[in-house]
Amino acid sequence: MHKRAKGDIGEGVATRFLENRGFLVTDRNYLRAWGELDIVAVKGGMIHFFEVKSVSIDSLANLEDHKPEDNVHGLKVRHLRRIIETYLEEKFGRTDVSFKFHVLCVFLNMAEKTGKVQWLQDLIL
Repeated sequence: MHKRAKGDIGEGVATRFLENRGFLVTDRNYLRAWGELDIVAVKGGMIHFFEVKSVSIDSLANLEDHKPEDNVHGLKVRHLRRIIETYLEEKFGRTDVSFKFHVLCVFLNMAEKTGKVQWLQDLIL
């Protein structure tokens, strides 16, 4: 499966996961030349930024063998900081807005059309 197609499926799963937990998704795939925000959502008056990492697996029993969050490394974090600042400046006219950052790891079993989401909450950028 093409990487972008897998990512789109994973982001769709992540969006439903968040909506089922009371989040209002306000933006998806906010893109600028220096980075992209996968999902921006609001809950309880707080802005939440979500980085979605999707991986295809053969069995949901082997989740510990895959760590998609490892792909949120130093360079990626720098790009995320910059794109979050851009988003806040564009949407609110300032960057000193409170927010939370999370990573959603989406494990997709394409053969069985199943998936599992692991939520790494309140990460520091």
